[in-house]
Amino acid sequence: MNNYLAGLLVGIAAVLVVAAIAKFRMRNRPISVAEQAEYLSKRRARMLPALAAIFLTQQASYFSTPANPRSVDTVKISAWLVLSIVLLAALATKGFWFHSSEVRNLIDDENTRANRNEAMRSGFLFAMGAGVCVYVMTMFTQVTAREAVHIMMSAGIATALIQWGFLERRAYRDA
Repeated sequence: MNNYLAGLLVGIAAVLVVAAIAKFRMRNRPISVAEQAEYLSKRRARMLPALAAIFLTQQASYFSTPANPRSVDTVKISAWLVLSIVLLAALATKGFWFHSSEVRNLIDDENTRANRNEAMRSGFLFAMGAGVCVYVMTMFTQVTAREAVHIMMSAGIATALIQWGFLERRAYRDA
C-alpha cells in the first residue's frame, strides 16, 4: 500500500473515532435541541483556537522531514492533509455533521454566519499574504511547489480558525 494512502486512511479513521466518541458522550444527556445547540456553540468557540494551535504545531512535522522521507514521515504529512480538508469543510459548512439538522440550524445563526464570513475573509487575506512572502522568498532560496502550498494553506486555515474562535467567544461574552 502506498504510504500516502496509508496516511490518509489513518487520518480519516482518527476523525471518525473522534466523531463517534463525541456522539457517544452527547447521547446520554437528555437536553433540548436549543440547549444542545447552545452547548455545542460554546464548545466550538473554545475549541477553534485550540484546533488552530494543533494545526500549526503539525508544521514542525512537515518542515523537519528529511529529503528522503520515511514511511512514518509520509503518514504525518498525509495526516496534515486530512486535517486541512476537515478544517476547511468545518469552516465552509455549519459543522457538527453528526448532529441533527435542527441542532445545526440553531447553531448556524446570523451572528455565527457573519463571524465565519469575516474569519474566512481574513484567512483568504493571510493566505494571499503568505503567497506574496513565498514569492519574495523564491528570489533568495528555492521553494518547492509543495512547500509553497503548505505555507499558504496553513496561514489561511489557521488565521480563519483563530479569528472565528475569538469572534464567537466575544459574542458569547457580550451576550
